[in-house]
Amino acid sequence: MAPDTTSATIYHNPRCSTSRKTLDLLRDNGVEPEIVQYLKTPPSRAEIAAMIEAAGIEVRAAVRKRESLYAELNLADATDDELLDALAEHPILIERPFVVTDKGTRLARPIDTVREIL
Repeated sequence: MAPDTTSATIYHNPRCSTSRKTLDLLRDNGVEPEIVQYLKTPPSRAEIAAMIEAAGIEVRAAVRKRESLYAELNLADATDDELLDALAEHPILIERPFVVTDKGTRLARPIDTVREIL
């Protein structure tokens, strides 16, 4: 197998099984990604918005609705701008993991969507 030159970044939460499985998928495909533990090093509002747009998903799809903070902040009826503000202020609300490669950006839910950008 030829060496893979794909560069990748994963916005990772090591406590999340989906995030860990996505990291394994990248490594199984010869990609050693830059790992951003987004709870320790949160992306800016602009970076979050850019990832969501690049992934081709709605802002709401990038929000962890099962997180208790989602209900506490009454985000069910929030606008996209309000959701982006909440994601930037409370990175725990960011659905995970996002993967960025030279070929695109995907929210790895389901995990197999990452294969599209390897």
